Amino acid sequence: MSRIGKKPIPMPKGVSIDIKPASVTVKGPKGTLFQSIQDGITVRLDGETILVERATDQKRHRALHGLSRALIAGMVQGVSEGYKIEQELVGVGYRATTQGQTLDLVLGYSHHVVFEMPAEIKISARQDRGSNPIITLESFDKQLLGQVAAKIRSLRPPEPYKGKGIKFVNEVLRRKAGKSASKK
Repeated sequence: MSRIGKKPIPMPKGVSIDIKPASVTVKGPKGTLFQSIQDGITVRLDGETILVERATDQKRHRALHGLSRALIAGMVQGVSEGYKIEQELVGVGYRATTQGQTLDLVLGYSHHVVFEMPAEIKISARQDRGSNPIITLESFDKQLLGQVAAKIRSLRPPEPYKGKGIKFVNEVLRRKAGKSASKK
């Protein structure tokens, strides 16, 4: 029994939804998102809420029920409020600068890493004195935002000994003791 799939999705003010048999389009003040819907899952509008229902209790339909509801809820929240991810560059000499939709990173390599952002993502970089540089990504598309953030993190993932690399703000890294910890 899917508890997530049964929850109704409230429709905020200014958001409209277009439901077709195999797809859902959500429009809001921040943008427009499209999602295809699998067979056996139906989406309907009931007043000011969106309901997602499944045709049968087959394992496949039960799995898609909660997934479809979560994707549509993410779309509704994205076009109404948007999403934001902050990443921190930890390391001596690590820097981040932005120019338009281009992110220029200095990550300890012999060259600069230049990353071109999709048009749907707003990017900014800031460095306060005495603290690590922070990259802020904002978008209405949760899937694209997470994918781009993971790609940026993969350029220099945090290492377990000193913690150097690109990490998410408030991410807790599992640290290892070095060689000297085992000697007595």
